[in-house]
Amino acid sequence: MSAVIVSGKDLAKEKRAFIKEKVSELHTEKNIQPSLAVILVGEDPASQSYVRAKEKACEEAGINSILEKYPSSITQDELLERITHFNGDASVHGILVQLPLPDHIDELAVIEHISPGKDVDGFHPVNIGRMMIDQKSFLPCTPYGIVEMIKSLDVSISGKHVVVIGRSNIVGKPVGQLLLKEDATVTYCHSRTKDLASITKQADILIAAVGRAKLIGPEYVKDGAIVIDVGVNRLETGKLCGDVDFEAVKEKASYITPVPGGVGPMTITMLLHNTLQSAQNEACENKTFSS
Repeated sequence: MSAVIVSGKDLAKEKRAFIKEKVSELHTEKNIQPSLAVILVGEDPASQSYVRAKEKACEEAGINSILEKYPSSITQDELLERITHFNGDASVHGILVQLPLPDHIDELAVIEHISPGKDVDGFHPVNIGRMMIDQKSFLPCTPYGIVEMIKSLDVSISGKHVVVIGRSNIVGKPVGQLLLKEDATVTYCHSRTKDLASITKQADILIAAVGRAKLIGPEYVKDGAIVIDVGVNRLETGKLCGDVDFEAVKEKASYITPVPGGVGPMTITMLLHNTLQSAQNEACENKTFSS
């Protein structure tokens, strides 16, 4: 029996409708318009595509989107100066610098320069640290979206064995921590893991986030496992695919996410959620974050 395909598009549509409603309420009741500032450096086609998708999503949700584009020749100091400007602009609730950046710019320095209270990507060390010790924080958007997708299924995460393939700071590490918080038992695998299949076949929930096209075939998957595919890879034909061999694995899994249309839409949705949360923090007397 084929797996149930978990549509990120459908779940994102539902959550974005709720976000739009709350954005409207905030504007009507508090006269606060959630606003996201996006900085795009260079001409990377993938980055441009991501930014367009974020702009469209903001517009549909009623969130004000400010886009600043700069050539790849911009200096690090110039970029930090623009972030300083948005840090001090009370009308801006979220700041996002689209990655990757040119080699001459230190990405960590850029991330650390964003105010933690406006770090709606959830990458700042303060937010990552708060997440690790279960304090209120902005959660990284892709891991947050993955957890929301799993929660939308008719299954319990508590007690499940989760295997995460990948240890990046953006997806692998934080998604494991978020699922640990949900009382899962979490195992991390990576490029140095020996006999990968022997570990992944133990997973009740398997998360593939390595960036290698169709790496995970059915021999890596336990019967009835939930398979979440985070990878986005372009084949020589130009077609997009994930880290999972979708057609083969769907015959073995109970639930599986497609690529495209799986995790991607939820990543942008959680960005909208975090921007709304930041604006709601402004409306409260006791702010969750310091800026």
